[in-house]
Amino acid sequence: QVQLVESGGGLVQSGGSLRLSCVASGSIFSGYAMAWYRQAPGKQRELVAHITSGGSTYYADSVKGRFTIARDNAKNTVYLQMNSLKREDTAVYYCNRLKFVRSWGQGTQVTVSS
Repeated sequence: QVQLVESGGGLVQSGGSLRLSCVASGSIFSGYAMAWYRQAPGKQRELVAHITSGGSTYYADSVKGRFTIARDNAKNTVYLQMNSLKREDTAVYYCNRLKFVRSWGQGTQVTVSS
């Protein structure tokens, strides 16, 4: 049973923008802080940003000021607006709960070229 579906990735030039979306099943989404993570080749998965059920947000220093996380509770969807993309943002991006993580989705590939 598919519970997390990420989309919106692609190939973009440095300085460009992308908007990622993640649709989650209600049992995963409702009432929980949701997060975006990323995993670059040869590196561990890292937390990029998270948003509580009430809308409070957190960003990793590496993306602060460039990325914006948002959620639509009616649609069980969390978004990540990524601006001023850099080559080091290249990774597979995943969404999941911040705590009590569930099975990972397939992720969406973001590739930033110079």
